[in-house]
Amino acid sequence: MNAVVDDATTRVNAWLRDFGAALERHDVEAAVSMFADECYWRDLVTFTWNIKTVEGRDAVRDMLAATLEHTRPSQWRLDGEAGEADGVSEGWLTFSTATAHGEGHIRLDRDGRCWTLLTAMTALRDFPEPAGKRRPMGAEHGIVRNRQTWLEAREEEQRRLGYEEQPYCVIVGGGQGGIGLGARLRRMGVPTIIVERNARPGDSWRKRYRSLCLHDPVWYDHLPYLPFPDHWPVFSPKDKIGDWLEMYTRVMELNYWHSTECRSAAYDEDAGEWVVHVEREGRPVTLRPRQLVLATGMSGMPNVPDFPGAADFRGEQCHSSRFTSGEAYADRQCVVVGANNSAHDISADLWENGARVTMVQRSSTHVVKSESLMTHALGPLYSQEAVDAGITTHRADMTFASIPFRIMPDFHIPVYERIAEEDAAFYRRLEEAGFTLDFGEDGSGLFMKYLRRASGYYIDVGASELIAQGEIGIRSGVTIERINERSVTLTDGSELPADLIVYATGYGSMNGWAAEIISQEVADRVGKCWGMGSDTRRDPGPWEGELRNMWKPTQQPALWFHGGNLHQSRHYSHYLALQLKARMEGIDTPVYGMPEVHHLS
Repeated sequence: MNAVVDDATTRVNAWLRDFGAALERHDVEAAVSMFADECYWRDLVTFTWNIKTVEGRDAVRDMLAATLEHTRPSQWRLDGEAGEADGVSEGWLTFSTATAHGEGHIRLDRDGRCWTLLTAMTALRDFPEPAGKRRPMGAEHGIVRNRQTWLEAREEEQRRLGYEEQPYCVIVGGGQGGIGLGARLRRMGVPTIIVERNARPGDSWRKRYRSLCLHDPVWYDHLPYLPFPDHWPVFSPKDKIGDWLEMYTRVMELNYWHSTECRSAAYDEDAGEWVVHVEREGRPVTLRPRQLVLATGMSGMPNVPDFPGAADFRGEQCHSSRFTSGEAYADRQCVVVGANNSAHDISADLWENGARVTMVQRSSTHVVKSESLMTHALGPLYSQEAVDAGITTHRADMTFASIPFRIMPDFHIPVYERIAEEDAAFYRRLEEAGFTLDFGEDGSGLFMKYLRRASGYYIDVGASELIAQGEIGIRSGVTIERINERSVTLTDGSELPADLIVYATGYGSMNGWAAEIISQEVADRVGKCWGMGSDTRRDPGPWEGELRNMWKPTQQPALWFHGGNLHQSRHYSHYLALQLKARMEGIDTPVYGMPEVHHLS
């Protein structure tokens, strides 16, 4: 062990020893004194039964005072060796509480005080997942009369659940989020039904535009428990993902109700359960789960602008969610409203099919080349090089989770400054074509934009070159003033001929689905989903420190929201599943830090 590692290991071990001793004797002030003046403690369920970041010593004090008595943490240990960079010592750790086992990460400043601390629940003490040495036998050896085979037991479960027996949890939405969470709950022994209106698992991918591929690389996109095989392509085509999801639901033995529409849901406070009315393959069924999860992605209803004259348009118009292919539009005039990922992909698909396309860019867009994003932003954690260096998917997820959102921009800004410098010629050509660029309001780039507003960016896989060459037209800083029978008039007075208008204008907040399925009252009670109060465009303050309402308790009892990209669905489904399992088993789950609702949508 070299001297730097030895010193860092000694410092982190000493901090964990003293911190653990202070907590065991309930000496809150001694524990708080071990944090720096600028400090951040991010807790994923262990102390708060919430997803919560506290900032500053006063907030640490308040959280410990409220949670220490029932949490009773102990056994703080360094996991492996600590490291040091730029005077910051950091290391991985494990610990236990009265009800759970936990893991985490710590960073100490030059004075040996805590700068950032991550604590995350790994398992409930009394309810470990049946994996490894605890895996089921799968066979009943010996000679048994009238034994039930695995297939017979599975068929009986599918016949009874939802009819003769009620699920503990219903998940509305059977895309990757609902499927991943369903797998977590299945393994934890939580009876769950996933409700999906499409005919097959994976159809939410299959039904999108034909050229759609994931823009994130395969190492970032694994599902829980069952990673993609090592020959899987770096960027997955939509139909391949659809087939994988369909296979996954069968292999993971999920109770997946396809061709099922959730018509309505209401919470029965007296009974402590939901009354969920669904229509399954044309037949009404009433479900009465204790917990309801809306897993409808990270977005709500499609945003379709109401432009004057739309009803008189003689061409075709659709939201990007309804666009499937540009095959029918060869030699036709197409206008795509929007300039983010979907707008670029759809414009490129139309161009490939011989259409004449103009993109209407209403506001600036952050663009980053796919190879630059992979090399500089994702590569250190999610790449073949990272895997070869021993960084597992779990370790990568936890590393990312260890950075509090307040200071995350500081980690990203240098990355995008380097990208801007290396790809300066690329950006210059785009601007010369009339495209308006940004790197986020603070220069922190793509992922912060994603967390703040879930829009405003494009990962370039080719469409930017078409714009730079003038093959895809661009009209920036304008929008549609009115729609005519065969054209659109822009706000600068110019006119574009149009046979097709595609509205790549994004989606509303996820609580729009709560309004649709439950009631507007409940949607307003829980408030806006996504964003963290950064006070940047489309993410109004005040600062909240975590994504609003995602994967954690909401102001509506027993209502949860689950979504995000494949990485987030994989990682945070674990913590949501643990919260649901704990409630099913009757574990006391006092929630600390339930945020106020500041925005309704």
